[in-house]
Amino acid sequence: MPIDVERILAGPPYGSNCYIVRPVGGEGQAAVIDPGGDAGTVLAALAAAGARLAGILVTHSDVDHVAAVAELAAATGAEVWVPAGEAEALRSGTTRGQLRVSPHEPEHTLLDGDLADVAGIAFRVVGVPGHSVDHLAFYAEGSLFSGDVLFAGSIGRTDLPGGDLDTLLRSIAGLLERFGPETTVYPGHGEPTTLGRELETNPFLGPLRAA
Repeated sequence: MPIDVERILAGPPYGSNCYIVRPVGGEGQAAVIDPGGDAGTVLAALAAAGARLAGILVTHSDVDHVAAVAELAAATGAEVWVPAGEAEALRSGTTRGQLRVSPHEPEHTLLDGDLADVAGIAFRVVGVPGHSVDHLAFYAEGSLFSGDVLFAGSIGRTDLPGGDLDTLLRSIAGLLERFGPETTVYPGHGEPTTLGRELETNPFLGPLRAA
């Protein structure tokens, strides 16, 4: 089933992307990926779309990707899916870097290879460590939600705890092997792109082009 993707840009200082994902022709349900900004903005966008929030997916536990999780879940009753290795950060309310957010007990923990069925959309769960140890990406219907692993013209930073450049490049190489060049990438920051475009033009992927 085709999906509709709406991007919501969080305000300063992070400018991260949150995504509302809905099945085209579905029953008015939606998934939200990485709500790191203001929960009210997300709720307003859901209302404008006439959509009910069925679940929240989290790629990793950085504050700019989880800041609104607890409030959004409380307001809607939506269940939360998080990387298994980063669930404790959400439970404790301490994100990577020790920044605080409202704690929340996630209903579901995810590992590489799992399938998360949210809002009638089957999201394939892909382990992509390198930015953080247990970072995940989500794939559905030709769309890849990459979090802070791959951006248009750039890659995720690796200087925070759990980051490693070689691991990150291996994760990106795995994405290029598993999914076609036409796959649309919806990153955690910046504009959408495609896997093929990044392989051809991203200056950080030179080692992968040479392989």
